Amino acid sequence: MSAVAGPTLMRQARFRVPPGATQLLLVRHGESAPVSLDGPMPRCRGQADPALDPVGASEAEAVAERLAGAPLAAIYHSPLRRAAQTAAPLARALGLEPVEDDDLREVFLGQVDGLNLGMLVQQGDERVRRALREQRWELIPDAEPQAAFAERVRAGIGRIVGRHPGQAVAVFTHGGVIGEVLAQATGATAHAFTQADNGSITHLVASLSRWTVRGFNDTGHLGPGPVLPFGGPVPG
Repeated sequence: MSAVAGPTLMRQARFRVPPGATQLLLVRHGESAPVSLDGPMPRCRGQADPALDPVGASEAEAVAERLAGAPLAAIYHSPLRRAAQTAAPLARALGLEPVEDDDLREVFLGQVDGLNLGMLVQQGDERVRRALREQRWELIPDAEPQAAFAERVRAGIGRIVGRHPGQAVAVFTHGGVIGEVLAQATGATAHAFTQADNGSITHLVASLSRWTVRGFNDTGHLGPGPVLPFGGPVPG
């Protein structure tokens, strides 16, 4: 007589990184120096290139302290100074030589590149309002087209993933880039994730065929954050 099999129990389990996948810690640069409308704006290959503000330098040190114990195989950063300077403290702490990747630079915003979009909206700039409303950067004169930006961001992240299967890396980049990565990973609208804070960490697990978001805008290393409308701190 054959034995009757007992019930099969299917338990929930914590997420596990798939074999061969790459873990990317996407770090937005620290706060950059304020832009003076009365003087020349620093440029890199035609793009706005301010250095870090002292506040941003402190945020870079906090990121380094947070990630100093992480088993990172490499550090990447965009060619813009604020990203390279944010990466520098962690690179020193881990003894790694950072790698510059042009595809990690911020979206180029043409005639308003380097300016505060929120302030332009408040001032009634209809070009910026429409671009944000329709989620198409090219509606700003001379700006990088949304589709071209998406393509180069995917190429840059894909290249890093291809180099580091089964490893973890830190990628120091910009709010627009992080937003584009998460939009592609989740199928969200183009600008749904463009509000990452300076010095924040976003966690992406990626293979050549799938990107999975594991965390967005982690600022726990930067101290107390904003307060929710109903009271209490925002979780880091």
